Amino acid sequence: MVDLRRLHMLRLVHQYGTVTSAADALHLTPSAVSHHLRELARELKVPLLEPQGRRVRLTPAAHLLIEHADAMLARWEEALGDLESHRAGAAGPLRMCGFTTAVGGLVAPAAGALLRADPSLTVEIRECDTDVALGLLAAGDTDVAVIEPTAGAPPPGDPRFDREPLMAEALDLIVPAGHPFAGRRDVRLEDTAAEAWISVQPEGCAHHQQVMAYCAAAGFTPRITHNATTWSVIWALVANGLGVSLVPRLADGPADQPVVRVPLSGDAVPMRQVLTCVRRGSRANPLIARALAALRAAVPARCTPAPERPVA
Repeated sequence: MVDLRRLHMLRLVHQYGTVTSAADALHLTPSAVSHHLRELARELKVPLLEPQGRRVRLTPAAHLLIEHADAMLARWEEALGDLESHRAGAAGPLRMCGFTTAVGGLVAPAAGALLRADPSLTVEIRECDTDVALGLLAAGDTDVAVIEPTAGAPPPGDPRFDREPLMAEALDLIVPAGHPFAGRRDVRLEDTAAEAWISVQPEGCAHHQQVMAYCAAAGFTPRITHNATTWSVIWALVANGLGVSLVPRLADGPADQPVVRVPLSGDAVPMRQVLTCVRRGSRANPLIARALAALRAAVPARCTPAPERPVA
């Protein structure tokens, strides 16, 4: 009987490209992962890895095995969900993660509601970018990830993951109190072309690239004069008249800052999609199902919830 853990290790080596990176994701030593993969190759009587410069690549036999492994691992997650259904008083831990504004606006309220409904439940939350969240999910280190589509994310058909739209949110312009745009309902993104702009650090998250893309679609390149790493700093810079910024509906700043949120109008209002993601086959796990329901209930009124997936 093939050890499913070894199939999972092979899948992570394929994902990360090196045994060392896969070992880091699994919290194992590279020698331990190499040993398990050698044993797997010995059991199956086929080579699974071959060198490619300083990395390794999977052999054709390994790719064939992974196609079957994805289905087997999904069925294993289904089995775990069925077993969880038979456990009385399941207490977790339920592990959830998401990008910054998703944790503040969705994950934290959802976790709080779950704990109020069931004080015996253990919940663990981690704030991280989407690429890190998907790595944690693939490695089995989190159960539910709240993610946003990014250029570097695996495609929707990736057999490891089961994604579902959670909500859509518009991005609003924020300006200092007294700005000509403050209080107006007819401001279009293209109207801001002459403004000084404040943005998230380019290497900090995907938001900077999204803002650049939205502005390019509106016909201009924003003149970025200041960068920050937190929304509270962006709020402070805007409040002091240093520029304007584009922020998602889930983002909030200090209430005492003289900043006005201006909803944009027109045919091309910037929108961001937010999704939930779990390991394929795990959605029916009772704890995960409770978490997904709590996240749907946590979508604020200022955002647009996605239609709920029909029950099969």
